[in-house]
Amino acid sequence: MIIFPAIDLKDGLCVRLMQGDPERATVYGKDPVAMARHWEAEGAEWLHLVDLDGAFTKKPVNDEIVFRIARSLSIPVEVGGGIRTLQSIDRYISGGVARVIIGTAALRQPEMLEEACRLYPGRIALGLDARDGLVAVEGWKEATRTAAVDLVMRFKGLELAAVIYTDIHRDGMQTGVNIEATRRLMEMTGVPVIASGGVSNLGDIEALVGLGPLGLLGVITGRAIYEGTLDLKEAIARGRTAGPGAVGK
Repeated sequence: MIIFPAIDLKDGLCVRLMQGDPERATVYGKDPVAMARHWEAEGAEWLHLVDLDGAFTKKPVNDEIVFRIARSLSIPVEVGGGIRTLQSIDRYISGGVARVIIGTAALRQPEMLEEACRLYPGRIALGLDARDGLVAVEGWKEATRTAAVDLVMRFKGLELAAVIYTDIHRDGMQTGVNIEATRRLMEMTGVPVIASGGVSNLGDIEALVGLGPLGLLGVITGRAIYEGTLDLKEAIARGRTAGPGAVGK
């Protein structure tokens, strides 16, 4: 089980939001590249990047910072936020990004996701952001009537790297991961999942380890490692005991 430190980019800064609300942002660093290097030095095997400005403006905004981070590290990075075209995907991958996350476009332009998986098999992840089991899009501002499970099943036959499942209610709140919803998603779809939203301490990592046999590939953590309630090195060590399932570059 891979532990993914998260760096969310807003106005060129490293921030974390509460429940995706841009008005509830906490700045954790003015130099995202230095922050990325810090997490690599702490033992991170992957890095999760989100272009928050891109998510809200529907096109990449902090892409140059993403490229600098990718070039500065020896570990792979994945990025999401505002990616709506094949051209954006190609630019990120050509620029050194290991994996691109498609969220809103998966619902709005399913044929684009299908083509992306054909062109870049194993390098595209489906970003599944849900509130009460229903998919939310456009930087989580817009709710839909599409069930998270239904969206995953629509794309089950594609060569996706993973589904990144975020419980919006818990994101940035450090209230604990939604274990049962994550378990149900894997049991009902059979797809590999990376969990996100609500990690607060090592107990959450312990709880997720048990989902390894179902196909849990990893977990994304942000506020907990910035606030110091979760030690990244300890989390990584515990995650390595989760059994089968590893994310390759």
